[in-house]
Amino acid sequence: MIDKCPAKKYNHSVANETLKICKYGDDVLKVKARAIRDIDRHITDLAAAMVQAMHQAPGIGLAAPQVNESVQLLTMDLSVGENPEELLVIINPQIIEAEGYEISEEGCLSVPGYSLPIKRNARIFLQATLLDGQELRAEFDGLKARVLQHEIDHLNGMLIVDRVSSLKRTLIKKEINLKRKSGQW
Repeated sequence: MIDKCPAKKYNHSVANETLKICKYGDDVLKVKARAIRDIDRHITDLAAAMVQAMHQAPGIGLAAPQVNESVQLLTMDLSVGENPEELLVIINPQIIEAEGYEISEEGCLSVPGYSLPIKRNARIFLQATLLDGQELRAEFDGLKARVLQHEIDHLNGMLIVDRVSSLKRTLIKKEINLKRKSGQW
């Protein structure tokens, strides 16, 4: 399958560009993203563009593979741009510990029009790097824990469709293929 999500070239004005969000079926969404070794201008520009794309969608989380960049970078903002202090941009996240579980409906910018019941850990302890190079070690619960796990799934080549039963996944794939053939996807 040819990757349908176009490659993006970044320059110093990338924050003014709108990134295209890849959809289910695009190859970049199926592979594990590579770790980021250096936080350079490309990564900071990409992060700024991702925040803009996430807010415009509107969404509360976005992972780099969703904008055709297979690197371990994600953004999260439960306020959808209303409170700058809510914005979290993290690099190379790892869930160190997790406990409990909850099942709740989740949507995804890469699977528009679908909301699926997804089982997630209720609380996670996360280790990551912030955009300024500082280490983050923090515990998250509730919606923040859910969104972080959802975005980390993207970094590992997994979508919400991959977390439902094979029967449900088959039905969704058939619907999406019909939408793709009719130009609606």
